[in-house]
Amino acid sequence: MTEAGTAATGTGGTARWENQWYGPQPNVAQAAGYADAPPRMGFFTDTSVCIGCKACEVACKEWNSVPEDGLELTGMSYDNTQGLGADTWRHVAFIEQRKLLGGQEPGVDDGGFDAFEAARQLGSTPSPGPGATAPPPEPSPADAPAGTISPVSPDGRTELRWLMSSDVCKHCTHAACLDVCPTGALFRTEFGTVVVQQDVCNGCGYCVPACPYGVIDQRKEDGRVWKCTLCYDRLGVGMEPACAKSCPTDSIQFGPLDELRERAAARVARLHAAGVTDARLYGESPDDGVGGDGAFFLLLDEPEVYGLPPDPVVTTRDLPAMWKHAATAAVSLVALSVASFVRRPR
Repeated sequence: MTEAGTAATGTGGTARWENQWYGPQPNVAQAAGYADAPPRMGFFTDTSVCIGCKACEVACKEWNSVPEDGLELTGMSYDNTQGLGADTWRHVAFIEQRKLLGGQEPGVDDGGFDAFEAARQLGSTPSPGPGATAPPPEPSPADAPAGTISPVSPDGRTELRWLMSSDVCKHCTHAACLDVCPTGALFRTEFGTVVVQQDVCNGCGYCVPACPYGVIDQRKEDGRVWKCTLCYDRLGVGMEPACAKSCPTDSIQFGPLDELRERAAARVARLHAAGVTDARLYGESPDDGVGGDGAFFLLLDEPEVYGLPPDPVVTTRDLPAMWKHAATAAVSLVALSVASFVRRPR
């Protein structure tokens, strides 16, 4: 393997893409040995149109026979599956915010109802009884962060929005999970995705801490790791992944990665023109710390709000330098040992 900067070299007029540890990698499938690979396929998840129906979670479980892992509310939202795991390959996050939706038309807001204050009052205020009129709402708290709680009506009522996002394995251009797998259970497919072979995985778990997104996970029953395969079996017969097929709003879009990137850039431009200036892409850039993701997102806030690392880096990036240092240290020790043996008194 070579380091970044030597990916493309001319060989008889034909570009040759070598494997590398980090940096842009225009053709991951060819770098993995597929001479006539099809276009790289991936996901573009547009969270601005996600309605949180969780159809993608259900479709993923049904098609891939992912076992049920219980429904448990986080206590912080209506999210009842909590996060990605060995038995949750798609996860729809619910994030509540006191913040206006960008580009909202006047008159379609919630009228300023403060849901957080109402939730705090549940059970603490006796019912006024039939025929009673509701008291006027309290104004926004004096210590509320400026610019976050937005009074939108004269009576001081506030705005609330939900951010919903269907998370999944990112199928990184430089996948550290694949780099550290000692058995070859993890492999790169001809579509540029990363898949686990369950009959080869020995449960060593090296890939779990190697993932910069915390996606891959072990099952307690046998220790083997599991994650999204981007429905590799469906791709092989020309079908789209089950989650994208089931999404009623096209929040999850599937297709050639280059086309998805163009589509996503156009969508961000439209949202900015409509006043949604917080809209941004996450994971689409080949220049980021993982060389770009095969599954990227349009977000309406900072990545941290969605539980995503703001600047992910492939965890095996520094392995070549570490090996060089280790080799230098080993050679130095051997040289010192030989010198000590030669100079010892006879």
